[in-house]
Amino acid sequence: MANSILISHQHFYLIMELLEIFGYISALVIGISLGLIGGGGSILAVPVLAYLFSINEKAATAYSLFIVGASALLGGIKQHFKGYVDWRTAIVFGIPAIIGVTVIRHYVVPALPNVLFHIADFEFTRRMAMFGLFAILMIPAAISMLKEQKDKPAIGDRMVKYNYPLILVEGLIVGAITGMIGAGGGFLIIPALVILANVEMKVAVGTSLIIIAFKSLLGFFLGDAMTMAIDWTFLSVFTAISFVGIFVGSYLSNFINGNKLKKGFGYFIFVMAVFIFYMEFFVEQ
Repeated sequence: MANSILISHQHFYLIMELLEIFGYISALVIGISLGLIGGGGSILAVPVLAYLFSINEKAATAYSLFIVGASALLGGIKQHFKGYVDWRTAIVFGIPAIIGVTVIRHYVVPALPNVLFHIADFEFTRRMAMFGLFAILMIPAAISMLKEQKDKPAIGDRMVKYNYPLILVEGLIVGAITGMIGAGGGFLIIPALVILANVEMKVAVGTSLIIIAFKSLLGFFLGDAMTMAIDWTFLSVFTAISFVGIFVGSYLSNFINGNKLKKGFGYFIFVMAVFIFYMEFFVEQ
């Protein structure tokens, strides 16, 4: 009996070690996808942290904010040197987004109870709410990857016009969503910049990276870092591996068509959305 318990424990620890190894490999894959397709890969950070490292929903979304923000900052700096960042637009849109994510991470998420409400014997938990919303929003993120990005024709010195009320509302909403699910929300920001600020697509993509970087990192440092214990060793290692992947992906992009991969990655995100929804609502945690 004792031997069988010992063997089962050994199998358990072996499985946990294998999941951890696969998790770090996934960190590399996230970076490679970012380097190859220019964005979207970091949306996998939350499921990797939650299912491969067994990190709870608060920490998973918090760590994802840091990983997403750091990766976006690296990409945004590269776009800045290419001339594809409109800093004024980044500030105008970024400030309300930063406010939105900081309020959610500092005040709302820590105040949410473990069980939000009951329906008969069914308990709707904080984890279900956060990961369920994440799974739902993965669908438009996947659709944005499947669509062809068409740039508007350049017309001389393009005048950037700001719809300030809508930008304020959009920024707050995107920031709040980012705070709840721990993802960058580029699929929401890019169309908003094109429609609400009349920005060209290439500039919108580059500017969105800067917005994502600052709102994610500031939301993390002003929210989570002040309200919960952070495993800095783990977070630093995971982020560093992702950075290595970004450089590997950037190199591979010289030989591989990123647009074709982007569509494949879009379908994969669809599958991941269904997987997360199934795990959270149909598999007993």
